[in-house]
Amino acid sequence: AIPGDSNSMKASFAPVVREAAPAVVNIAARGVQTVRDPFFGIPGQRETGSVGSGVIVRPNGVVVTNAHVIEGMSQIKVILNDRREFDATVVLADERSDIAVLQLQGVNESLPTLNIDDAEQQQVGDLVLAIGNPFGVGQTVTNGIISALNRTETGIQDSGSFIQTDAAINPGNSGGALVDMDGDLIGINTAIFSRSGTSSGVGFAVPAVMVRRVVDSAVGGASSVERPWLGVSGDTVTGDMARSLGLDRPQ
Repeated sequence: AIPGDSNSMKASFAPVVREAAPAVVNIAARGVQTVRDPFFGIPGQRETGSVGSGVIVRPNGVVVTNAHVIEGMSQIKVILNDRREFDATVVLADERSDIAVLQLQGVNESLPTLNIDDAEQQQVGDLVLAIGNPFGVGQTVTNGIISALNRTETGIQDSGSFIQTDAAINPGNSGGALVDMDGDLIGINTAIFSRSGTSSGVGFAVPAVMVRRVVDSAVGGASSVERPWLGVSGDTVTGDMARSLGLDRPQ
């Protein structure tokens, strides 16, 4: 059973992994890129590839991943945890949130899924697991905590905000699952801040509420994600602004 108290959680993450890992997949994509000869400027083509991760969210083979994992790719292969392989097609790719929805081909049975927990009840300090395919070595599980919520000043994507975690996330983890101790999907691992290109303990995941919005749009037949638009912009309240407004703190 999934651990029911803190002492059980400290003993092992294995029960959570057993629940969540079967729904996390590896993605191998290939495409053709147009390039120009550096000396003569003659256009040509070369084969390119991408390796990433994904999460099955519907038993009929609907998979969520990052849009940058499949961008420009014409052949997408999804490898399940039990080593079965499926070809996949892109149903919807939303560049603003960096979330893409794929449909596996030839699925004739119910596949394991992760529940999308978009209740947004997480707190800073909660234990989390990152499951994905770092460096293409195969499915890997790392653990950490939620380091921050609602991170907006990241310069990564226009998804609104991110969950920040110190669970190790490396190249290839993109599109993988960030799960809580209930084994639910709370985010899709998307990016890291690093000077070396590898994990430095500052990783970001697109929150489940945005993931669900993109999935619902895709399975509902939409070709894009509709977003509300208000027409105003905001500023972070500084100490000087707080004093001028008579506030006792910048909030």
